[in-house]
Amino acid sequence: MTENELQRLTEQLSAEFFGKPFRHRITFNKRLRTTGGRYLLKSHHIEINPGHYETFGKNELIGIIKHELCHYHLHIEGRGYRHQDAEFKRLLKETGASRHCRLIPGARLRSTKLHIYHCGACRQVYERKRRMDVKKFACGRCGGKLKFIKTLSAETIDGI
Repeated sequence: MTENELQRLTEQLSAEFFGKPFRHRITFNKRLRTTGGRYLLKSHHIEINPGHYETFGKNELIGIIKHELCHYHLHIEGRGYRHQDAEFKRLLKETGASRHCRLIPGARLRSTKLHIYHCGACRQVYERKRRMDVKKFACGRCGGKLKFIKTLSAETIDGI
């Protein structure tokens, strides 16, 4: 599907289900990983994860577009557009929009490394996904000096 076809589909869905025009742009954004789409508050544009269309097809795409259009129309009208707002939930039901999108298999990538530290005084062991500067941090239990031990890769972590 091209972005022009996506734009036309969105304009059609907006007119059909909301009775209002969609006057902004909708685009595919391949950098979206764990979400089906997002509505941008400042520009009023919508971005869609192309992986959902490629993996699950047009019906899933339509559900995501309707969900983002709920955000769009409610925000423009100054009404409750957030997920927890009753107006948003009501509009989702009325239009048949999906509340959540399905997860693309393999989309949530696990951290590839695990950094191991230990305290020189009390021997407390710390496992972190992000590295830390041992000169700036101390042990949370006794205040002793931390020492970097090793970094484990994803293959090593899976074997544990």
